[in-house]
Amino acid sequence: MLMNMFEYEFLRNTFFTGIIIGFIAPLLGAFIVVRRLSLIADALSHVTLAGIAFGLLLEKKTGVNFITPFYGGLGFSVIGSLIVERLRRVYHSFQELAIPIILSGGVGLSVIFISLADGFNNDLYNYLFGSVSAVSRQDLYIIIVIGLIVCAVIYSLYKELFLLSFDEEQAVVTGIHAKRIHFIFIVLTALVIAASIRIVGVLLVSALMTLPVAASIRIAKGFKQTIIYAIIYGEAAVILGLFSGYYLEIPPGGTIVMILILLLVATMAAKYLITKVRQRKHRLQLR
Repeated sequence: MLMNMFEYEFLRNTFFTGIIIGFIAPLLGAFIVVRRLSLIADALSHVTLAGIAFGLLLEKKTGVNFITPFYGGLGFSVIGSLIVERLRRVYHSFQELAIPIILSGGVGLSVIFISLADGFNNDLYNYLFGSVSAVSRQDLYIIIVIGLIVCAVIYSLYKELFLLSFDEEQAVVTGIHAKRIHFIFIVLTALVIAASIRIVGVLLVSALMTLPVAASIRIAKGFKQTIIYAIIYGEAAVILGLFSGYYLEIPPGGTIVMILILLLVATMAAKYLITKVRQRKHRLQLR
């Protein structure tokens, strides 16, 4: 694949997209996990599926192709994120209700649009589980823009996001506009989810945002270190998953997720063994 990657455009597009997604998904995922919003990725991914199915329906029934499935998913994801943020304000004391509400709506719309489009087809399958051949040059450009936006926002608002993630009340007292930051954050999450679907797929996109963070938490000594380790895990899983998906001729999404699971288990095992060794040394010193 390494040689073919410079020969075939679709493989170059997929590889570069994977590198970008492997960076921005764990980067944003670190804040999502700390804020205990891990399920938000699942909710928005199902809304994104509804947008993808809507785009496929338009192409099939009307011949209109200016709203591609990718743009449809991107638009629905952003709209879904805005609805989530609105519901979180409505149910102020039960903010977690926003996630199952939007998830249910996304699933319902997906079923309706898929049914109207006469069921599953190969394109929809690729969106569900990811594909090494699904990324066009235009998609790559859009994902590059999304990646730059995410990095710029995280860099400029890192302190505000950090404070809101760990102590929202204290952040508000210090003068941070919490509603504005929440709005920006949820829209960024929607953009990253929509961008990641090309590689990982709708059903597995949340894993790329949470599993690298789950692994890095076990060994990191601070939040910044958690982000760095999560990105390393994410990049390793994406690259290995794309290679494996190409050679085994299977959707890369499942491979990426299983590699992340293995990395998580290996990290937990290594942490456990290191802890045991240190405890044993400590007991020997006491003797």
